[in-house]
Amino acid sequence: MSDKSVNKNIVKLTSIDFQSVNSTQELMSVIEEKKIPFDKVLKRLNYEKELKLLQIELVKLQQWVFKNKKRVIVIFEGRDAAGKGGNIRRFSEHLNPRSMRTVALTKPTEIQSGQWYFRRYIKKLPNPGEIVFFDRSWYNRAVVEPVMGFCNDKQYEKFMVQVPEFEHMLYEDDITIIKFWFSISKEVQEKRFNARIANPLKRWKFSPVDKKGQELWDKYTTYKEQMFAKTHTAYSPWILVKANDKKTSRLESMRYVLSQFKYDGKDEAMTTLHPDPNIVTRYFRSNKQID
Repeated sequence: MSDKSVNKNIVKLTSIDFQSVNSTQELMSVIEEKKIPFDKVLKRLNYEKELKLLQIELVKLQQWVFKNKKRVIVIFEGRDAAGKGGNIRRFSEHLNPRSMRTVALTKPTEIQSGQWYFRRYIKKLPNPGEIVFFDRSWYNRAVVEPVMGFCNDKQYEKFMVQVPEFEHMLYEDDITIIKFWFSISKEVQEKRFNARIANPLKRWKFSPVDKKGQELWDKYTTYKEQMFAKTHTAYSPWILVKANDKKTSRLESMRYVLSQFKYDGKDEAMTTLHPDPNIVTRYFRSNKQID
């Protein structure tokens, strides 16, 4: 069959169809009646709808945190290109910047390198009524630094002993900590790296360290597993998010955060606030992870 004959059989929307509908739902009904392939667009529309509903709940959560002087930390960890920054943008884009911050620290200065490791992070902890999103965190020393040779064995071992105690002090001081690990496969990471290189607007995101991520994949895995085993606690658990699908990981991580609080107006939510257990799970030694 020729391409021309195939094109003749394709059913299309007409200008009359668009003039006859008054909502997205009515347009979807027309598309279904005409049996027009619409899977990708439908998925996008559903994503945008769910994202908006969850962002409304995040605004309500922030208002509750501010009103009750709560202090909340949400940590976004994962391999390079796992979608940490994209998740944070969707979490924060409609929040009041006066009671929300994003922290993404650069390489420590020479002076900071001689200080107690946690000192520069302590300065970034939330004030009463504030939510702070960490785009990477003190856990740089648990995975990235030892893999890339940015710290020595003594510094690494000292950190691994101290971090549960540090987080327990935060917990005892009534700070809520949510620790996400966004998990992607090696193939997806490579695909995202290539997309960054090809896009002039995203090329700045790619660095020699990123390239090493593919070469040292197994070493990253070893240190990641040690981090989970030694720093996953009842008061500060690791939450694993399957992130090969960026949009799904965003929605489900939002649901998880919202599920952890009893904020005002939660019972009026227009969507489910329970994360999909096939996407979001607590760390267990028996977990089969995609990374």
